[in-house]
Amino acid sequence: MNVRRLRHFVAVAETLHFGKAAERLHMTQPPLSQSIIALERELGSALFLRTKRSVALTPFAEQWLEPVRAALDAVNALPDIAGRIRRGETGRLSLSFVSTADYSLLPALVHRFRALYPTVDLALTEATSDVQIAALRRKESHAGIVIPPAHTALPDELAYRQVMTEPLIAAVPESWLDSGRLKLADGQLTPEAVIESPLIVFPRHVAPAFYELVTDYYVACGGQAHIAQHAIQMQTIISLVSAGMGIALVPESLRNLARTGTRYVALHSRAPLLETGIVWRRDDRSPMLANLLDVIGAAENGVFPQ
Repeated sequence: MNVRRLRHFVAVAETLHFGKAAERLHMTQPPLSQSIIALERELGSALFLRTKRSVALTPFAEQWLEPVRAALDAVNALPDIAGRIRRGETGRLSLSFVSTADYSLLPALVHRFRALYPTVDLALTEATSDVQIAALRRKESHAGIVIPPAHTALPDELAYRQVMTEPLIAAVPESWLDSGRLKLADGQLTPEAVIESPLIVFPRHVAPAFYELVTDYYVACGGQAHIAQHAIQMQTIISLVSAGMGIALVPESLRNLARTGTRYVALHSRAPLLETGIVWRRDDRSPMLANLLDVIGAAENGVFPQ
């Protein structure tokens, strides 16, 4: 249906005067009359009751006027909507993340991005790094916050940017400290105490980079990790620590996860650094993704400007 004719109909309906409507539309009256006649033919129904002295809406036109106004409002909004889509200010952006990011950069990133782009639907999904990378290759996600592989390169079609690094610390059962089973030196956990304590850690196949970072630290301390339990969620690991099943080496940002029965302490020996970054498809030209990368690019080691 011709949008121009719809505008003509609304102008006449609002003025109930062909001359005034033509003036509003910056046209002459004869073409306006012809446009209305053509619209009536298209609809198969009269729109106006005309006399020499007055113009009135037909019952059909009275019911049709509001839907036409709504349709024209939607048409008028299309240029603005197109601009917001082009600028990445609207739409749905899918972002996945590893559980460790939930206590470090993710909350600040989400807060900052939503403050800048409030009409973007930011869809968040927690997943391990390997699951995220596979989903990106299948084009099921726009970007992922991952722990990068330690000894293997990412697939060529994916791009990666480091966002932050943080040292590992020890999550230890508070009961072990109170009973003297675990002793600290200057408030820190010694390499000997690390080696002697049973370990709770992610399974290797779920988080190989993190697993190797932890187990390599045991080797650097002169021993081997005695793994008491595997768990695939960081919250579960901390719960098992609080239950006294063992210790866990976790990112320093996990201090933000307070749990009764668990205490966080620094490592006495040089702590390994955990790297976290963002990965995305090189061929993804989404403006929303570009905006997300700009927000992340403005951060300094996971701290975002306000």
